Amino acid sequence: MEIPEITQKLLAAKKAKNVSFADLEKAVGRDEVWIAAVIYRQASASDEEASKLLLALGLDEELAQELGEYPVKGLGPIVPTDPFIYRFYEIMQVYGMPLKAVIQDKFGDGIMSAIDFTLDVEKEEDPKGDRVKLIMSGKFLPYKKW
Repeated sequence: MEIPEITQKLLAAKKAKNVSFADLEKAVGRDEVWIAAVIYRQASASDEEASKLLLALGLDEELAQELGEYPVKGLGPIVPTDPFIYRFYEIMQVYGMPLKAVIQDKFGDGIMSAIDFTLDVEKEEDPKGDRVKLIMSGKFLPYKKW
């Protein structure tokens, strides 16, 4: 996956300021996964949200317009039409990089172990129609220090 130039600028500023996505959540007033999605150009921000984000990162507000542009999604493989399968596609294709960035922000530099992932399926009763709740859990493995 090619990382846009603006994403590289934003991540460099985040690293230089030593702020976490949780810190940016407080500054912008939106959740950290959404902020990561804006940074990775998977979501667009309003002018006000973009200004708050850029201010928190110490960047020039001329980038605000670019953060407000609607990102183009789905240029890769054919998008699945089944609503259930599409949710997994969306998590992977749209929020994959942002979620990985938030996890590394919280736990440090490392990877998620594929063999230790579990998926729990629960039923949440609702008078308007029961909901399916999927809970994914995995082991985080920090990169070894040599």
